Amino acid sequence: MPVPVVLTGRLTRLEPLAAHHVEGLAQAGAEDRTSYAFTPVPYGMDSARGYVERALAEQAAGRAVPFAVVRADDGRVVGSTRFQELDYWQGPLMWPPVSGVPYGDPVTAVPDAAEIGNTWLAPHAQGTGINTEAKLLMLRHAFETWRLRRVSFRADARNVRSRAAIERLGATCEGVRRAHSRGLDGVVRSTAFYSILDEEWPAVRAVVELRLSAGRSGAACGLALGDVGPRPRGSGDRLIPA
Repeated sequence: MPVPVVLTGRLTRLEPLAAHHVEGLAQAGAEDRTSYAFTPVPYGMDSARGYVERALAEQAAGRAVPFAVVRADDGRVVGSTRFQELDYWQGPLMWPPVSGVPYGDPVTAVPDAAEIGNTWLAPHAQGTGINTEAKLLMLRHAFETWRLRRVSFRADARNVRSRAAIERLGATCEGVRRAHSRGLDGVVRSTAFYSILDEEWPAVRAVVELRLSAGRSGAACGLALGDVGPRPRGSGDRLIPA
């Protein structure tokens, strides 16, 4: 089971999600909610408390590693993200395969593949570079510490902004699974799947680091962080996988 860890960057700090983040999550989720159509975001203290409790239950079961996204300059909680869909490929080959169960000591086991998802940011933190840096921190940990073979992402096929953000990371679209599941709005949704493989990581890392560096240079010229370079029309610097 992966050990919770603090991941620190220049713009953001990813802290292991805990009860003391409840109030900050409630405040972040209380801002304009129009961008939350495709991903669950807590609303109010009770909702935020339940959100954290469910995430920690997933962590205790070895199915997720959740984080609070904290702005580095003032320590304000601005959202959440997590590793999920942890998969383990070590040990003897079993058929049928058993997903999500580590071989050997579960306390020391690390996954071979994982998904980054359940990501949301308060509106004031979107388009600031925080999301891009958070993804860089998580991908770096996944590929360079855990030595993962694959990191995946998914998004409601209708979520154009989320899909554009994933593609800007350099992830490869594996296709769209039609009529895949029920969305938050009750509509049966199709889901777009993406991935980055370990051999692709060096090139992906170089591109993401260049984007962040360009964002810092742009800020010095009066541009918002993360708002440099060509972007698909209507896209933002945010990743909101559903």
